Amino acid sequence: MRLDALAIGAHADDVELGCGGTVALLASHGRKVGILHLTRGEAGTRGTVEERQREAEAAAGALGAERVDFLDFGDGGLRTGPAEEDALIDMLRRLRPELVFGPAPSDRHPDHGRAHRLVADACYYSGLARRGEGAPHRPAAVFSYMQHDPFTPSFVVDVTQTWDRKLEALAAYESQLHQQGQERDEPLTKVASQEFRQAVEGRARHYGLLVGTDFGEPFWNRLPLAVADPWQLLPGGLR
Repeated sequence: MRLDALAIGAHADDVELGCGGTVALLASHGRKVGILHLTRGEAGTRGTVEERQREAEAAAGALGAERVDFLDFGDGGLRTGPAEEDALIDMLRRLRPELVFGPAPSDRHPDHGRAHRLVADACYYSGLARRGEGAPHRPAAVFSYMQHDPFTPSFVVDVTQTWDRKLEALAAYESQLHQQGQERDEPLTKVASQEFRQAVEGRARHYGLLVGTDFGEPFWNRLPLAVADPWQLLPGGLR
């Protein structure tokens, strides 16, 4: 299957939290979008590998993703060597996305920063004819979504119309995220707290406010972005 966009996360729920609304928005516009998790969550405090895979599949369905895949790069110490690069290059060449979303360069969880470097490197190496197997393919753009640590966004996507689909995807992660009225007999983590869940909405409302909409998802790019029509950049909302 050839994809238009591929959203990559270190762990199941990273993509949904960071850019789930954008994934759903692209899917609603008829784009073929996939989700790729680089680890299986075996080092997580809550849930099991099998449970997290079921949750990830349900979340991908809620967002309208065409497919969800897992690689096995080691949760809690994500590996970024040549073998991992080759495995990711192979996925990129088979799926051939033009747009890739990945973690930001620096974040609270070390796996996220490692995943950023791995994604950026593999997207470049994938375009080299003499690296690896298969026909070369280099995505046109690699954009980073926000997780725990903030950054100055290069742009913000208005995800107001797909916010409910993002919430549906987050509800699939019963083992990882706070669910109203549901308690699990497992240690409480930061991401499983009610405060974290409230912060997810608070951040989306904050960035939405900056661009004149209800909910926004921020992204970072290391290079300037080309604008074909400046008129399309005019913000909405109250002035």
